Formats: sequence, C-alpha cells, structure tokens
Amino acid sequence: MTIWLAVTRGANYRTKTLISTAFRSLRTSLTTFASGDAREGTSRKPAYMSSGTYYRSSHFGASEARQQVNHFSSDDEEDKSQVLDFPGGPVPYTDEMRFLPGSSEKRVQCYRVLDDEGYPLSSTQFQHVRKEVAVKMYSGMVTLQAMDTVIYEAQRQGRISFYMTSYGEEAVNLGSVAALSDDDIVLPQYREPGVMLWRGFELQQFVDQFFGNKNDIGKGRQMPTHYGSNKHNVLTISAPLATQLPQAVGAAYSLKMDKKDACVVTYFGDGCSSEGDFHASLNFAAVMEVPIVYICRNNGWAISTPVTEQFRIDGIVVKGQAYGIQSIRVDGNDVLAVYNAVRAAREIAIKEQRPILIEALTYRVGHHSTSDDSTKYRPVDEIEHWKTARNPVSIFRKWIQRSGWWSDKEESEFRANIRKQVIHAVQVAEKTEKAPIGNIFSDVYEKLPKNLMEQEKLLKETVKRYPRDFPNAPL
Repeated sequence: MTIWLAVTRGANYRTKTLISTAFRSLRTSLTTFASGDAREGTSRKPAYMSSGTYYRSSHFGASEARQQVNHFSSDDEEDKSQVLDFPGGPVPYTDEMRFLPGSSEKRVQCYRVLDDEGYPLSSTQFQHVRKEVAVKMYSGMVTLQAMDTVIYEAQRQGRISFYMTSYGEEAVNLGSVAALSDDDIVLPQYREPGVMLWRGFELQQFVDQFFGNKNDIGKGRQMPTHYGSNKHNVLTISAPLATQLPQAVGAAYSLKMDKKDACVVTYFGDGCSSEGDFHASLNFAAVMEVPIVYICRNNGWAISTPVTEQFRIDGIVVKGQAYGIQSIRVDGNDVLAVYNAVRAAREIAIKEQRPILIEALTYRVGHHSTSDDSTKYRPVDEIEHWKTARNPVSIFRKWIQRSGWWSDKEESEFRANIRKQVIHAVQVAEKTEKAPIGNIFSDVYEKLPKNLMEQEKLLKETVKRYPRDFPNAPL
C-alpha cells in the first residue's frame, strides 16, 4: 500500500509538472504570436503598435497550433497525451477546474492625445496633422454645429418633419474621415454627416434631403438625415439598427477579392452592439479576414437606455476581442486621437486584410432626435458638463489656436458666414417643389408590375381627393 501511494504521488507530481510546463510553453507561444513574429509573411509591428494599445488576435490555424505542440517532446508520448488535438488547434489539459471571469476588474484604457484644455499629453506620440488638414477638420466641426442649430430650429418650427443632431460627436465625424481615402467605402448609421461634408457633399444637398424636394438625390424617398451618395462612396443610411454592419462585411469582401488598396468603414452606436447583426457581422469579418474598420460611437445612451442597462462587460472594445478582432478604445472627444487611431486601423486593415474595432467614448449632448426629450431620463447637469468641460470643438479650437493656425477673428467670421449659408440653403430648399409621388414606385422594376400600377393610381387619386391634406404634392 505504501509503495502504491508513493508511485501514485510520483505520477501525480510528474503530471502536474508536465501541465505546468505546457502552460509555460503556451504562454511563451502566445507572447511570440502577439508580437507578430509567429505569423508567416507578417513583418514586425509598426511603432504605433508597440505600446500595447493594439492586440494581435487571430484564430489558431494549423501552423500556429503546430508551434505549440512542438514545445512538447516528440519522443515522449506521455507529454503529447496532455494535449487535446481539437479542430482549430491543440488544447492543453489541466486538472484544475477553473471558470474564466465574466469580465476584467481593470477597465480597458482609453487612448487620447489632447487633454480637456487642448494640450498634448507629454507622453503621447501621435501623427502630427498638417495645417490644411487641421483647419479643414475644425471648419467641418463648426459647420456641423451651425447646421444642427439651424435645422433643429427649422424642425421645431414645423418646416421639416424630423432631424437628428451630432452635438458632442463632431470629433468622431471629422477625425475619422480625415484619416480615410476617398476610395474607402463608408456605411454610416445616422450621426455621421461630417463624413459626407468632408468628401464634398454640399450644404444645399443636405438641406434638399431634409425637405425631400425634387433636388434631393434620394428622390424624396428617405426620412430626413437618411442620406447617401454614390459619388462620395457613402451608402444610403438605413433606419433599422445595425443592418449596415453585415452589409459592410460583404462590401469589404468584394474589396478583398478585387485586391483593392482600400477598406470599408462602418459606423454604429452602442445600442447597435446589442443587435444580432452586430455579432454576426464581427464573426463573419473575423473568419473571412476582410479589410474593415468598425467605429462605434459609444455615447453612453441608446436613446433612453444607458450603457449600464445594456451590458455587464467593459463597453464595446472587449466584444471585438471576443471575436478575435484587434480592438482599441479612444477618446471620442479628442479629434487627434480619433484621427490617429483610424489612420493606424486603416493601415492594418488593408495591409494585413483583417478587421479592426474602434470604440470611441463620446457623449450625445443633444436629444436622440427631435422626437426625444433626453432631460426626462438623464440629469441636466450631466449634459451641461459634457457640453462645456468636454466639448470636442472647444478642445480642438484651443489646440489649433496655440499652433497659430486659427484666431478669434477667423472664428467669429467663419461662424457668422456658415450660419448664413445654412439659412440660405433652407430658404432655397423650402421654395423648391417636392419630389414627384411617382418616385415611390420607380427604380425597382424595369417594367412596373400591375399591382404597383394600381397602387400608384390609387395614391394619386387620394392626393387629388384631399388637396388640403397633401398641399403642393406634385403628381
């Protein structure tokens, strides 16, 4: 009995030693893999990836899995028996029953370049932007503010039916698009007008869409703020949440097949991450290894639902890691941080043909839409804090003025001028005839089916019968 116990204890000790060795080897392998050296054909990480901000993650393919197996002695069958040869790669066994934690106690850090006073952080390394780029970004942010103010007032006056502002999220708009190429395909949600503005979509085109007149390139079919433009490589916005995400993966896969030097960029809010399309999209993108950059505007609220009631994990950034996608969290109110992160993400997505997820922490200062009153579900002092102390436009203005690229005189003149332009655009759009009702039925079928012909006829008869309910409706 004594001999048996001694032998058993010796065997257990050897088993535990082997398992410990296996885990040390596995950690070594993963460390090598994280550095980028274990992936064949992949060069060492660029300088901006060496700080630990980015995390290399990939599925465990056959070559990577074999490297882990090779850590075990090829002559010792007992060593090999401690590993499960499972599809996707060998998995080491353990005699310890241990559940993975639901989430980390330490939150993922947030990358930033400028502090709230517009001073660069002393330890931050960032890509310096040229004066022309910086001024264009700032001008775009101010233009968004002016458009939001005038159009919101127009909606409250009953001149248009609906509107959504971008108050507080200007940096995500302009910082991201400035880092892209015009060849990159954009699938927005509904709070990214700055992307189109940067690419040359004119104020009059925006306002024509809000009014749904005959000059609206969408032919009056979409509700206000749901625009798109083939010319500017921006797909038309869809109202249902997250539908653009799986579509974006398909677009990115087409770029991959055509070997294009471009990527797809898709925007969404934190509320979209609770939709099934979000999860399907990330998994699809990771498995197919497509060049796509996901940009999540985590503004704290999905209409009236705070992030604390949406999920129990640390925001959106960790959801990317769950699907094997490199992810980063940035200060969404710091336009330079957004610019740097998107610029780096785009480079990785195209060169390595892989998806990247960016979580931009920002705040929706305005109401969700003109159909919402956010003061009913969040404190006014919270809104005021983000509107003043953490205003992305004010933060960036301080930086460009210290750089000698902007002045108080230019500020006042530009704001006055851009407001006049928006008001003039409203006056022109309001006087322009509405889009023809027939647009509802066109551009789908080459030859209109009989049932749609009957519906069109009935609709026109109804409009004629009730002219007071359909004023100025062109047939």
